[in-house]
Amino acid sequence: MKSSKPVTGGPCWAEVGTADMPGAQAFYGAVFGWRTVTDPRAEAGGYTIARVGEFAVCALTPLLQAGQPAAWTVSFATNDTDAAAAAVTDAGGRLLTGPMEVFEEGRFAIVADPEGAVFSLWQGRAFGGAELLRAPGALGWVELLTRDPAEAGRFYPAVFGWSVSGSEQYTEWAIGGEEFGGMLTMGDERFPLGTPAHWMPYFEVTDVRATGRTAAGAGGGVLMEPIPDGLRIAVLHDPQGAAFGIYAPPAARP
Repeated sequence: MKSSKPVTGGPCWAEVGTADMPGAQAFYGAVFGWRTVTDPRAEAGGYTIARVGEFAVCALTPLLQAGQPAAWTVSFATNDTDAAAAAVTDAGGRLLTGPMEVFEEGRFAIVADPEGAVFSLWQGRAFGGAELLRAPGALGWVELLTRDPAEAGRFYPAVFGWSVSGSEQYTEWAIGGEEFGGMLTMGDERFPLGTPAHWMPYFEVTDVRATGRTAAGAGGGVLMEPIPDGLRIAVLHDPQGAAFGIYAPPAARP
């Protein structure tokens, strides 16, 4: 993802649902240095924006249902949420929530692909999404984890017009020739049977190992240790179990 602002069809936002809002704010503040501000309106339900400096980068939100697992959700930008939601269902996906207005900020819907991976559609108005991408503490990559890459490779280009490239080991998504995310096939050797298909955000950091240590010290943990070759990445989890990725671009690798 080379653009520093969201582009139509690309990832524009990420939010984590958690049962422990104070704990999540403390954890992510320690890991990424995020400054969090909660929307005071009762109708917002405790929705909290995380900022890097002056820039909004993602959000934290209370869980809507008892027993719901903590998890990250990725949103993709669209010029027309209703049309995008129709494209999702036409391509074999499901509409879960909406489309609906979010104050004067925009119009959104929650949908799922044919395998059940949940994501959001966002038509920005007063708020276009992340105000910073591909910078330390900000969203820089998104990844679909799936057991049916052939179906996903059909579905997402049909909905968003993404181009698909990569190797047998890893697929990359792109818009206008710029890569913004990838797709990993979940094998039984690494992912327990029953692990659902899902989208995972990756946030940029300057030191992957140091960030992993900070996460562990703040009550989270490391699910996948840093890969030493190529783009250094790791997968972490917060104290409630929500998984997310981190990466350091080549120039910043320790």
